[in-house]
Amino acid sequence: MLPTIADVLALETVRRGGPRVVAGADRLGSKVRWVHVGEIADIAPLLRGGELVLTTGVALPRDPEKLADYIGELASVGVAGLIVELGRRFVGELPPAVVKAAEDHGLPLVVLTRETPFVQITESVHARIIDIQLEELRASEQLHEVFTELSVEGASPAEVLAQVARLSGRPVLLENLAHQVLACESAARDTGSLLAGWETRSRAVAPSERTAYDPASGWLVTTVGARGQDWGRLILLCDAPPSPRDLVLAERAATTLALGRLLERHQESLERQAHGTIITGILTHAYADPDEAAARARAVGVPLTGRKLVSVVIRPTEPVEQALDGQAQLGELAEATAAACRDARLPALVGALDQDRVGVLLPLPPRTQAEPALTALSDRLRILWKSGAPFVLAAGSVVDSIRDVRRSFLEAEQVADVAVRQPDGRPFYRLPDLRLRGLLHLLRDDARLQTFAERELGPLLAHDAQRGGDLTRILRVYLDAGRNKAVAAQKAHLSRPAFYDRLRRLERILDTDLDDVESCLSLHVALLALESFRRDSR
Repeated sequence: MLPTIADVLALETVRRGGPRVVAGADRLGSKVRWVHVGEIADIAPLLRGGELVLTTGVALPRDPEKLADYIGELASVGVAGLIVELGRRFVGELPPAVVKAAEDHGLPLVVLTRETPFVQITESVHARIIDIQLEELRASEQLHEVFTELSVEGASPAEVLAQVARLSGRPVLLENLAHQVLACESAARDTGSLLAGWETRSRAVAPSERTAYDPASGWLVTTVGARGQDWGRLILLCDAPPSPRDLVLAERAATTLALGRLLERHQESLERQAHGTIITGILTHAYADPDEAAARARAVGVPLTGRKLVSVVIRPTEPVEQALDGQAQLGELAEATAAACRDARLPALVGALDQDRVGVLLPLPPRTQAEPALTALSDRLRILWKSGAPFVLAAGSVVDSIRDVRRSFLEAEQVADVAVRQPDGRPFYRLPDLRLRGLLHLLRDDARLQTFAERELGPLLAHDAQRGGDLTRILRVYLDAGRNKAVAAQKAHLSRPAFYDRLRRLERILDTDLDDVESCLSLHVALLALESFRRDSR
């Protein structure tokens, strides 16, 4: 970062000259690219902008209008400032026309009240500029290695920010263009305090350059984007003006994030990643305090406090063979779900839970009923996802606290696991809808249920395994048809005599009477339990 006029005035070689700012005191933050000594009046065409001009004024015109023109020409080429040594041409003070012209043009104007060798000023300022450039070069080489490795490994935004926080020792955040936080690394600071009122604070910081430090907020802001399409900002929270290394660090991190975004063609968006990270953090108790989870959710535009919370799990009913295709499909389903929530005006956290499920944390106002909201979400999603694979939408119990969200999600996951086996077209499923299937699913890991199913069906399963038969399927068709043999034969695509023959074989193998209601009930429960076991082993 180039030195400013204020930095130059603080140098010992300049302070020995007794500097006094006479105009443009509010522009002392102007960057000094170089120092140029010039005594001629028409020096402006020789300059490129950013120079600090030193002069004694011995060759400047005496006419006040021409002196004002001299100042105007310097300002028009973008010089950083003008330092005039008093004593040779101007004694005691500068002509009022010079001071007024500098003030009118916003050009920092400084007088040296004591004789000062200009060569000492140029040497000290140029040495400072070169030192800064060398420091930036060394930092760039070191950080190039770090972030090149992150790019090659396909690091996530959270991993990139963790590296930035480690290297700088400062909090760092990534936000989108709507000023919603996509990722946050607090560097051991209180996350709730960092994110409090984030959108309002962020909108107040709008630097004109792609990388700039805002002294009022203490933020170092870098625009993130590639190919002319900006999509976010990286913000490093600084307690003091950033060093050249901090600038290089922020810019390299922004480049890595932009590159990662370009490579995410078939992956979920950063917003989905941010939402998924928050949901996972809640489910795994990664946040030491629920208030931190609430603060992170609020920073992405989803308020959780003071709301009723409903957990939703969405599962495709058709398994995808290829892992990459499955990941892409689930990412698309998550995006469609987020769009459905927006259409239904339901702010929600939406993200993939794993390779098979999309999770939604739906906060509802205290007086809002869950059923209409779930129906609206389901209806909008089925419209937006009409060309995609079928899915089931399962909801957990309504809870009042973030601490209870994990229990609600576990319930929603269990409901989805059962509903996905035999979806019947309902807009959404809840635990009471599953009845016996739900109970058996909850008990599927109980050894007593497994023993019961094996006792009821063991001989039949062994028979089919040894002979490659389908009598287990025939039993299921018969029981699903309500023990109506004619209907069951039709569903099994068999003639009645052939179907009756199979039923007699079933009775011999199982040593039971298929006309007995209680026996059929036991067999039906065992078949449902068996389905639960087999589904979990896939």
